[in-house]
Amino acid sequence: MQKPPLGWGAQEAERQREKEPESIGVPLLSKRPLLCKSKNGKDQGLLLNSSSSSHCLASTPSPSSSSPSSIPPPNLDSDGTTTMVISSFLDFQKTRYARFMNHRVPPNKRYQPTEYEHAANCATHAFWIIPSILGSSILYVLSDNQWETISAWIYGFGLSGLFIVSTIFHTISWKKRHLRTVEHCLHMFDRMVIYFFIAASYAPWLNLRELGPWASHMRWFVWIMASVGTVYVFFFHERYKLVELVCYVIMGFFPAVVILSMPNTDGLSELVAGGFFYCLGTVFFKSDGRIPFAHAIWHLFVALGAGTHYYAIWRYLYRPDSVEAKTSR
Repeated sequence: MQKPPLGWGAQEAERQREKEPESIGVPLLSKRPLLCKSKNGKDQGLLLNSSSSSHCLASTPSPSSSSPSSIPPPNLDSDGTTTMVISSFLDFQKTRYARFMNHRVPPNKRYQPTEYEHAANCATHAFWIIPSILGSSILYVLSDNQWETISAWIYGFGLSGLFIVSTIFHTISWKKRHLRTVEHCLHMFDRMVIYFFIAASYAPWLNLRELGPWASHMRWFVWIMASVGTVYVFFFHERYKLVELVCYVIMGFFPAVVILSMPNTDGLSELVAGGFFYCLGTVFFKSDGRIPFAHAIWHLFVALGAGTHYYAIWRYLYRPDSVEAKTSR
């Protein structure tokens, strides 16, 4: 049956009932949703009425909507959470320590340290200049024959030269950076000295220890390797940084195979410990822009490795009461 027509008051009450939400505090769509209109008359979305505010919903919602609310939160398991924690821990650019370093540079560019890093780079090697000269002088005084004297001079020049050249380069790079040509030449020289320092560190062991017939050629081959490394720096300086690092590591470990032919293996543990310090330092050698003061930390590991090797040379090759077998000449 058809409903009888309502009076004017009843019709007004019915319209008011349709406009009000069916539950208090929960915004619901009315029975007659309206479209939001923009100024140009285009539909923007559905109008949602509530007692306190109006909201526009997308008129044609899609399951593949890219709005932030439609993207589910990442489901991180224990491994994923651990990975994110480690990454954030190593990313010092997002910590309060970022002011101590600059951003990383492309592989073919040279990193520009901050003022803090410049000072640390100078101090961490300048501190060891005087001890290296004094230590070399002690070896010279303890020398008993010509080969010990020659080895002391070679090792002393390599050890002190490393710290002196490094300090001069970092000082010029810090205070006289406008001298581009001088800075570039000193940077190349700083890299070349590393090769000769490695060769000089092996000189006392190769010259003063008894070697096998095939290992005796390492006395000269190590200097050929240093010369090749110098030529590489001259032509390809800062062009292939990873190759340069690999060259340092190879030259550092390859002459160590001569210990297999040494009848006397005293000092082997110190040599291994020093090599460990150098290898651990290479992690920081190429971490500029990732870790604050990375290059200064590398300098400290170099000092630890050099100090350990100096102690082994002094104790097992030059100490007055040592009974090391010397190579007959």
